[in-house]
Amino acid sequence: MRKIILNILMLFAVILFISAQESGPQATTATAGTLTVTSTVSYSSPYYYAVWLNNPGGTFLRTLTMYGNNTKYYSDLVHWNSDSNTNKTNAVTGATKSSSSPYTSTWNGTDQANSTQVADGDYTVRIEMSSESYGTNSKYITATFSKGPNAQTLTPTNVSPILNISIKWLPVNTAINNVEMDKLYSVYPNPAISSIFVSGSNIKGVDICSLSGEMILNSKEQSINLSTLTKGVYLAVIYTKSGTVVKKIEKL
Repeated sequence: MRKIILNILMLFAVILFISAQESGPQATTATAGTLTVTSTVSYSSPYYYAVWLNNPGGTFLRTLTMYGNNTKYYSDLVHWNSDSNTNKTNAVTGATKSSSSPYTSTWNGTDQANSTQVADGDYTVRIEMSSESYGTNSKYITATFSKGPNAQTLTPTNVSPILNISIKWLPVNTAINNVEMDKLYSVYPNPAISSIFVSGSNIKGVDICSLSGEMILNSKEQSINLSTLTKGVYLAVIYTKSGTVVKKIEKL
């Protein structure tokens, strides 16, 4: 009798093993692409500004942008401070801001180490701004997008003084091949003295950004005046109906 029971248990274990092998671990999809978060802060006193991402489960993934150099006021960014524990690894960072400014934050779909594409799913973008006058009564925006094979654009409601908010996820499989994009779009003259012209069809807008990703100018026109910029190298981020193109430009 004991032998019969033992054989039954062994048979049951074999069935479970075969079932597990057949079902196996499901492959995790991790679509490559680019997330672009833009906004404008309209404020004329010193302030702090942060953009970060949370995983589908709500845990902190990584900070994309954080401006503010006095740790004394980090706690005023209540949500960022709580979520990230002030983690700025591989984020674009800068000094405390004291004037109105447009911002562009980008994410390549990878983990905090910039080494591995994270799994597809619903990720949350969080934007927060505070100042000495706001204290812990910070201005805070949150929006969830789906990282996956489909392009998505969100336009969250403004929370003054954070305005003109846009969150765009562009998977690589919805864009034209980068080599083809380079053939279809160009910027000239380059180097430029006072202005540039962006050539190509179906251009929806152009951002001029610093090499660190901070948006300096934005335009709906293909002709852009650069006379207010100092000499140096910048990025022209060209938004089209087919995808996004980035060109490096030099201002003389």
